Amino acid sequence: MKNTTLPFRYDHVGSLLRPANLLEAREQYKSGKITHDELINIEDKEIIRLIKKQKENGVLAVTDGEFRRSWWHFDFLGGLDGVEYYEKDAGLQFHKMETRKEGIRITGKIDFSTHPFIEHFKFLKQHVGEAVAKQTIPSPNMLVYRVDMNEEIYNDRETFLQDTIIAYQKAIQAFYDAGCRYLQLDDTAWADLFSEEGHAKLRSKGLDPAEELKVMQSMINGSIANKPEDLVVTMHICRGNYKSNYFSSGGYDYASEVIFGGLDVDGLFLEFDDERSGSFESLKYVNRQDLKIVLGLLTSKSGQLEDKEKIKARIEEAATYVPLEQLCLSPQCGFSSTEEGNILTEEQQWSKLSFVKEIADEVWK
Repeated sequence: MKNTTLPFRYDHVGSLLRPANLLEAREQYKSGKITHDELINIEDKEIIRLIKKQKENGVLAVTDGEFRRSWWHFDFLGGLDGVEYYEKDAGLQFHKMETRKEGIRITGKIDFSTHPFIEHFKFLKQHVGEAVAKQTIPSPNMLVYRVDMNEEIYNDRETFLQDTIIAYQKAIQAFYDAGCRYLQLDDTAWADLFSEEGHAKLRSKGLDPAEELKVMQSMINGSIANKPEDLVVTMHICRGNYKSNYFSSGGYDYASEVIFGGLDVDGLFLEFDDERSGSFESLKYVNRQDLKIVLGLLTSKSGQLEDKEKIKARIEEAATYVPLEQLCLSPQCGFSSTEEGNILTEEQQWSKLSFVKEIADEVWK
């Protein structure tokens, strides 16, 4: 039952811990001590080293670790036409902490003409050799639900939604033209539907959770509607990942029929690493034999390795809802969704990724 199609039987979400010299270089660039070209040179060298390290640890879908980004989402969204990355008065409120005070806002009509991420992908593709180059970008829902709106530019929400879909269609085609065949959409917006607290947050903005469920579905399906047939698009649904902390809790139940039975993606990376993520029962709504379910059973928030037999037992439990051949395994999230990274060492990170492969090799012999 070895899986040679995407997503792989053992996979990962994408972001990896930044090395100290890269973090130092980024600070030096901000303070004017090194030039942009000098920063790029350091990023290039570290990404080449990272590619080699991933291969050494059995990673089949190789990423650039998001080494050129500060955030998993704002860097990409802020590079779209009509969107600006800026410093805010307050950060995002995570469990027990607040993030850096940065965000995105509308400055003009949303569109996609060009983007630095395209060149970033080309660099990755150039250096991965025979491995698969995997690109991660935030879902279109992240623009819809995390941007500071400008009503002078968009006083009609439907126009904003459609412009976003068109921009994403163009972006996806641009990545494809650059050689990308494995694209992952990262999305924390769905988590607003997973708890009453999240529902209350939506209602406070004048939004009805039932209607927003339809919006989130249409944003995903609309954005990938014209994707080339040989481009695999997956989606990672996350409840937040900042310095080993989380943003929200709740199972998939409220949105499960749409997530598992109403999205046109090829695979879903799902958090199932602790009780905050709910049970596997929601998987009963999977209605396609070609939909891969990547179980995020190992946490990226800690370096401690899980009990292997318990992980195997949970895979067996999930297989009572979805056939084992449709299941895959990964950490529940990236290791460094922002440049600060989670609270573990690089050695622990690589041990965890190797552990994912070890378990997968034993389960899917």
